[in-house]
Amino acid sequence: MKTNQRKKRRPTIRREDTVMVISGKEKGRTGRVITVDWKRERLLIEGVNMVTRHTKPNTANQQGGLVKTEAPVHYSNVQLFNPTLNRGVRVKIQTSDAGVKNRVCVKSGEVLG
Repeated sequence: MKTNQRKKRRPTIRREDTVMVISGKEKGRTGRVITVDWKRERLLIEGVNMVTRHTKPNTANQQGGLVKTEAPVHYSNVQLFNPTLNRGVRVKIQTSDAGVKNRVCVKSGEVLG
């Protein structure tokens, strides 16, 4: 491995998961993951990291003007949300006896969806 390359982490966050932002200007906000881009290690989260784009009128948007959309967030700034603990938690991958891999909360040992 080259010195300037980092080892890629195993993806533990998937689409439709609920996550909590743990750092940055959106710290403490929770939302549902819309898309996951593991090549760039970024997540698009519903209602988090909203940016304003100035758009010209076109066929799709007749009016034009200011459009608010979500911007991607780096995966290291979010944690999987555990509803029973009501906070973001670290996750480990655990294989059951049947050979099924599950995401398990490190703190409580609870299997997360």
